[in-house]
Amino acid sequence: MANAGYDFIWTEMQHDQTDWQAVARMWRTCPHAKAVPGARVAYTDEREIQHALDAGALVLVVPTVDTVEEAREVVDWAYFPPLGKRSQGGGAAFAPEMWGNVPGGYRQTINDNLVLILMIETLEGVKNADAIAKVPGVSAIFAASGDLGNFSGYRQGTPDYERAINIVHDAAIKAGI
Repeated sequence: MANAGYDFIWTEMQHDQTDWQAVARMWRTCPHAKAVPGARVAYTDEREIQHALDAGALVLVVPTVDTVEEAREVVDWAYFPPLGKRSQGGGAAFAPEMWGNVPGGYRQTINDNLVLILMIETLEGVKNADAIAKVPGVSAIFAASGDLGNFSGYRQGTPDYERAINIVHDAAIKAGI
């Protein structure tokens, strides 16, 4: 899959039983693949986010972001200072086999290379989509169709459901992400 023509591969950590040690090992087996490693973490949690990034993820997908405060917390945990508050704990990302030998060094360049995608899955998230999309460090937002229907009670294709999807879409466009 890493060389199948995709820009990144999203390793599923929200609904899968894979552990971070296995993910880091999997990503290390193809360090020069065309698709960069990405992960959807299980929740907006510092430990989950840092495990993903320390394992080498360059794309981070975070589910169920409902508020600007949650979006800012994700940015804090994902980015090194001055943009965020990520601690420098090491891990596979820092190793020469992954990103340790990139020009300028991993620590100095990851803030410019991380793609941070926040999932909007509830009506509260839809209500706050404009503000969430404007949080510095957020690369993209998207309406998670399955859970948006699950949490809202709206069925795909109904006017209320489509309106919610369009609100998230329009928020992303307005924010330029």
